[in-house]
Amino acid sequence: MAKQSIKDIDVKGKRVLIRVDFNVPRNKATGEITNDTRIQAALPTLNYLLEQDAKVIIMTHLGRPKAGEFEDEFRLDAVAKRLEELLGRPVKKANEAVGPEVEAMVAALQPGEVLMLENVRFYAGETKNNEEFSAQLAKLGDVYVNDAFGTAHRAHCSTEGVGHLLPAVAGFLMEKEIEALGGALNHAEHPFVAIIGGAKVADKIGIIQHLLEKVDTLIIGGGMANTFLQAQGYALGKSLVEEEKIELAKEVMAKATAGGKKLLLPVDVIVADGIDLPETAASVGIDAIAADKMALDIGPETIKLYQAAVADAKTVIWNGPMGVFEVDAFAEGTNQVAQAVAASDANSVVGGGDSVAAIEKAGLSEKISHISTGGGASLEFLEGKVLPGIAVLLEK
Repeated sequence: MAKQSIKDIDVKGKRVLIRVDFNVPRNKATGEITNDTRIQAALPTLNYLLEQDAKVIIMTHLGRPKAGEFEDEFRLDAVAKRLEELLGRPVKKANEAVGPEVEAMVAALQPGEVLMLENVRFYAGETKNNEEFSAQLAKLGDVYVNDAFGTAHRAHCSTEGVGHLLPAVAGFLMEKEIEALGGALNHAEHPFVAIIGGAKVADKIGIIQHLLEKVDTLIIGGGMANTFLQAQGYALGKSLVEEEKIELAKEVMAKATAGGKKLLLPVDVIVADGIDLPETAASVGIDAIAADKMALDIGPETIKLYQAAVADAKTVIWNGPMGVFEVDAFAEGTNQVAQAVAASDANSVVGGGDSVAAIEKAGLSEKISHISTGGGASLEFLEGKVLPGIAVLLEK
């Protein structure tokens, strides 16, 4: 990795201001945390800092509070309590993120102690990357560590602004993400296969165009495949098709042919009268979609085609489901692709909320080389974009 990590600098006894992504799902009624995966992901970095006798000051956001308002439902007390349980040591909690009270709490911190600041999104300056708010946060630390890959695509005060004011390095989670995604993209073993799914071409066109220059085979599934099929002249019935992206789909297919790349599209699909009518589901060839039907998943022959491509791969990147996988009748394509990626000997990288959810639901997480913690961040990274939260970190 070209960026410095916490192992490259001396943190002993220092005030370490660390940005984590503790934006965890909670029970709306009770406020209880329903999944602490994001908190657990930051533990290696936090434990290392504490072993080094650093004074650890944690920044995170939670939910989407109205900027400039302190909303009780988005306070971090439950998050601090859960972190305390996982670390097995006290976690002090500030009622604000900046100001004299917080500065006094930081001044009183001893080496090996932890303080969690209040939700940074309570401050209007945070998302505007306001210089004054960045300076107030930076005042609390000697060193800045970014371990929040999931927010690295945002140029906010806590993710980027502070990095211009303090020595800035990556935590272990951030380092792992950069190495896994960057390695798969830029140092891939071939055959290199990318599987891109999801509803819309518009959401994924950047990633499709960037990956097309690098992969040997590009597999397309999900609702976006319909637009490519219509571009080939097939009738898609009532299926989701982005009419305004048909020319773009034609350009992508022409680019694949010109570059000698394989572009795999469905040869059959699962159709139904509607998403809410799974009992009408049936498998048909792509040349036999009735005018009153919707394509909602890839079909059995397509599954075999995609599985064969994955089986031969040495590197696989997967982002996006193959169909409406939330409904069991239209989940088989996504589930079978998940099984194929898990069964392959390839270096496999899975990113994007839905693909990760499919892997976890199938209990296959252990068989994937790297599961990215960043939805939008992993998407932008795979598009080849420079992420502000990474760009600000010191070079090795």
